[in-house]
Amino acid sequence: MNPKLPTPDHDILPVLSQRWSPYAWASTPVADADLYALFEAARWAPSAFNEQPWQFVVARQGDDLHATLLDCLVEPNRVWAQNAPVLVLNLVRQSLAATGQPNRCAEHDLGLAVGNLLAQATHLGLSAHQMAGILPDVARERLALPEGTVAVTAMVIGYAGQASSLPEALAARDTAPRQRKPIDQFVSGAVGAAR
Repeated sequence: MNPKLPTPDHDILPVLSQRWSPYAWASTPVADADLYALFEAARWAPSAFNEQPWQFVVARQGDDLHATLLDCLVEPNRVWAQNAPVLVLNLVRQSLAATGQPNRCAEHDLGLAVGNLLAQATHLGLSAHQMAGILPDVARERLALPEGTVAVTAMVIGYAGQASSLPEALAARDTAPRQRKPIDQFVSGAVGAAR
């Protein structure tokens, strides 16, 4: 049995339980049509006031922008992320366009857009790995981000590779079974304990 394909406790869409975040990447490039489909899925995510505060900076392995985005990652993430064919920096605009007031939901809405993207990626047979380990100040400087736009996370996109290509500690993570808390540990009220 593949430890990355768990059996959910309740019936959900397969793309949700099949999604996982590899560290090992195949060298196979991602087709333009598939990349457009991923960001089209992100485009249709809900957002507060329909603000759509997310922005994505996308680079392919080998181009100058890819090297720039790698510089925006913490060193432990560079070790494995450099091998993925696509690297993305996830940004938000922090203020509402209509009023200029702070958008307290901006990062939440970015998460919704990325969630859509991940489901679409899984549907297409692609994988993506999200990273909190970024250097926002480096991103601001290297990409000349405008005031009020900040780098929040990064992700790589591609096809899962062989864990044997990784250093031992990362290979262990890549092959370990996925774990999730039971519902009753994070839901209360009408839907508490698992049924």
